Amino acid sequence: MAAAFSGPFAPSRALAQAAVLAEAEFDVQVPAQPLEAALNELSRQTGVAVLAAGDATSGKTSRAVSGRFSAAQALQQMLAGSGLEAARAPNGGFAVRQASAAAAVAVAETTLPALTVRARADADAGGYVAQRASVGTKTDTPLAEVPQSISVIGSQEIDDKGLATLTDALAQTPGITVNPYGFDSRGLDWVLLRGFDGWYTSSFRDGLAQNVGITFLGVQTEVYGLERLEVLRGPSSVLFGKGDVGGVVNRVSKVPGPDAVREIGVQTGRYDRKQVMADVGGAIDADGQWRWRVVGLGLDTGTQDRYPNGERMTQKRQYLAPSIKWQPTPQTSLTLQAEVLRDDGSDDVQFVSDFNRQPTTIKEGDPTFSRIETGSDALGWQFAHRFDSGWQLQQKARYAHRTSDKHHIQSFFDTTPGADPNLLLRQARHDVEAVDENSIDTSVQGQVDGGGLSHTLLFGLDVDRSRAEWQRWQAMTTPLDLSNPVYGVPIAEPSSQSRDKQVILEQVGLYAQDQVRFDSHWGMTAGVRQDRVKTRYENRRVGPVVAERTDNATTGRLGVNYLVGNGWAPYASYAESFVPVMAADEDQLFDPSRGRQVELGVKYMPEGEAVSFTAAVFNLVKTNVVSYDQVNFAPHAIGKVRSRGLELEARAALTKQLRLTGSFTALDMKVLASAIDTEVGNMPILTPKRTASLWLDYALGAGALHGVSIGGGLRHVGKRWDNGENTESQPAYTLADAAVRYDNGPWRFALNVSNLFDKEYLAGHAYGSYFRGNERNVVLTAKYRF
Repeated sequence: MAAAFSGPFAPSRALAQAAVLAEAEFDVQVPAQPLEAALNELSRQTGVAVLAAGDATSGKTSRAVSGRFSAAQALQQMLAGSGLEAARAPNGGFAVRQASAAAAVAVAETTLPALTVRARADADAGGYVAQRASVGTKTDTPLAEVPQSISVIGSQEIDDKGLATLTDALAQTPGITVNPYGFDSRGLDWVLLRGFDGWYTSSFRDGLAQNVGITFLGVQTEVYGLERLEVLRGPSSVLFGKGDVGGVVNRVSKVPGPDAVREIGVQTGRYDRKQVMADVGGAIDADGQWRWRVVGLGLDTGTQDRYPNGERMTQKRQYLAPSIKWQPTPQTSLTLQAEVLRDDGSDDVQFVSDFNRQPTTIKEGDPTFSRIETGSDALGWQFAHRFDSGWQLQQKARYAHRTSDKHHIQSFFDTTPGADPNLLLRQARHDVEAVDENSIDTSVQGQVDGGGLSHTLLFGLDVDRSRAEWQRWQAMTTPLDLSNPVYGVPIAEPSSQSRDKQVILEQVGLYAQDQVRFDSHWGMTAGVRQDRVKTRYENRRVGPVVAERTDNATTGRLGVNYLVGNGWAPYASYAESFVPVMAADEDQLFDPSRGRQVELGVKYMPEGEAVSFTAAVFNLVKTNVVSYDQVNFAPHAIGKVRSRGLELEARAALTKQLRLTGSFTALDMKVLASAIDTEVGNMPILTPKRTASLWLDYALGAGALHGVSIGGGLRHVGKRWDNGENTESQPAYTLADAAVRYDNGPWRFALNVSNLFDKEYLAGHAYGSYFRGNERNVVLTAKYRF
């Protein structure tokens, strides 16, 4: 992004560190293109600010830059023959200006239009340190000025660390626990945010909610299709409606940008992994008003799980995401998006425990039967227009259709006296689910100044309608002898229908927000929202039986922050959440859950530096929390849960060659009220009290090792309780990860290893099963950018 970051508070130390960043070396891949776009791409890849006068780059084309360079070296090569030169700017970045007459003799000009490029909230988070994200306020606000905890994981970090799944990408983020149910070959996004389940109610795509099914039709995310991940911790209903008390995870899709994208790649690895991927796009017309992008991926792999007979479980995935952007003027843009995802995997993820509740290596299902096929199709658009008055209109919309066809075996022991303790009774089930979702969010934003105050106003309306259907057929099947398990026995398709349910949820929300700047230091963010939700539940197998309810709720948000002037910004905030519940108990709909939180924090984000340190303490309470019985999986509202904690996060370019990311979370959760008396006063299951992570990435430098980078890190997960009584637990564990990359021109080769020392651990023991942790995985990637 060709922009200069400066302000009245930029201290000399900040400028010195910005200068260090400018001299650091980066893996730069910028093809020849209009110079304005090339400068924007260089700034995105390096994080170094570049300022160009509005007419300085008009009609000029850049030279291609490919290799490992400092920002100064890359600029020198990019500007060769253009008649321009790069001079060091006061903020530590660079200013592009006309060169001397002697240097401009050989300039060959074309007639491309000028383009003014600025830092935007929707731009990719170059490097490991993001400066802005729209998730905190839905406006283009620096992260330092948002009075709430936010983390951004950009595409470069995802690529460098070899983060193949959403849970991989979030594993080093404070306040988040991933894979509480252990390794899952189905590709589901299992996450806890500040101790609360984020699978059902915290999943967002491009700012719009992604609803799940009645049971286990969840959201699957292909990380290769993402530009970045934005994590907003704490209640966020004022902006997002269904944003739950723990926070939201917003997945930002890859869409056409100002620059051409040309990348193809292949992967291989452990468990016979085979993957191909491509990310290509560019301009359609000469003026660049029409741009396109297509992201695609195919995966065929075994997994770490296998049956006692040696047969390994598998996963297959196909992903395609085309998009097109029309920008007739700098003030107006329309992006059309589509996404198709197909996933076919084994549905036998947990290991059973024996009659005495001890772990085994036995699967309850069968490789000839246990399978889940899921699909997701989505169409949508993003529209933006800036009026001459400065006010902006934005609209996002998406229709999504998700399906799941699941063959599963449920097991249990015969507890009658004299029954064989080694005989596992089994029930074959066939579940079919579908979700149709229509979401649209329309907002207007404008600036109003007066009385010594500056107001950024936001008014919006969002509408969401979801319909979820669930059908099940079941029948008893062949028992399994734990002392001599036999697999491959034919299992008949179950034909007795036991479930036929539908839930329709319609939500309409009006929201308003005011970001007030009192002076160069003080700021306040205040918001309010009014929701009306109508829920209809229908049990079509027995009647039908219909239950309906309508709920109205007002939620609010208030935060204050103070910009000290040297990069420090302490803040305090209060926020509320309101989430309708799609689950039902004996054909009665649950009350919506409510949440409230107080958070105190401080951020250190000096302008012009690739540095970010944040700390936050919080106290939040959620009511009408739904959990599932460990015996029969029936949902019930356990009442009230409190979560208190401390979160720390660090992201920085420590030297020219060394980058760091780190996090720490201390969590104190307690069930305050529950339908099960023995849970009261205890910590919810599968939630660690402590998590921490550290990652260092080092570019080895020049000579024979030019282009080589190494990375390594640790992930720590603390003790987790296995039951609501807090009498059984799993010990803490620490995992090591490593990466080696080699960049040579347009080529990148990477070797990524997770759980480097292949540590064995159990994620948890609940619902009659043991959940094994992720084993060591090794992935080798080759990419070519042209």
